[in-house]
Amino acid sequence: MEKDRMPPPPSDARIALGIDPGTAIVGYSVVMARGSELSMLACDVITTPAKMPLAQRLQIIYESLSKLIVTYKPQEAAMEELFFAKNARTAMTVGQARGVAMLALANGGLSVAEYTPKQIKQAVTGYGGADKNQVGEMVRILLKLTAIPKPDDAADAAAVAICHLNTATYAANLLRYNRS
Repeated sequence: MEKDRMPPPPSDARIALGIDPGTAIVGYSVVMARGSELSMLACDVITTPAKMPLAQRLQIIYESLSKLIVTYKPQEAAMEELFFAKNARTAMTVGQARGVAMLALANGGLSVAEYTPKQIKQAVTGYGGADKNQVGEMVRILLKLTAIPKPDDAADAAAVAICHLNTATYAANLLRYNRS
C-alpha cells in the first residue's frame, strides 16, 4: 500500500498517522480528512520476527515508522494508550515499542495524541464498550471501504486515526466557540 512519493495533499486536508502499538505487530493507518470526509491513504501492519532479539525488533519498528512519515507526510499522529491488566511482561515490551514509536514520531516532527481504548471506541462507534467487530465495521463505513482492514491491528490503527481526526476537530471547534 505504500507509495514512493505522495502527491501533496490539498491545502484543506489533514493527514493523521494512527498507531496500534505492539512488539510483534504494530498496526498503522494513514487517514486524510477534508472537512468531514475521511479517506484511507494506507493501512497495514509492521511485523517483527518472534525469535529476533528485542533491540532489533524495536529497530525495525522505528525504521518502518520513520519511512511511513517520510512517505505520507502526516501532520498529526495518534496512538492507543497502553492498557494491560494481566501480563506485566507483555506490558513492558509493548511499552518499549510505544516508546520507540513515539521517538520515530517526535523525530519526524510530529506531536503524539494518546487515546484510551474506550475513547477510541466511543469516537468511532458512539459506544465505549464496542467490540472489535463493531469498531471494524464502523472503520469500514466511515472510510468507505469495501472490507474491514485486516489484520485487526490495522483496523485498530485506522480507528485511532479516525478518533484523533474527529476528536481534534471537535476540540478545535469548541475552543473557537469558547473564544467568541
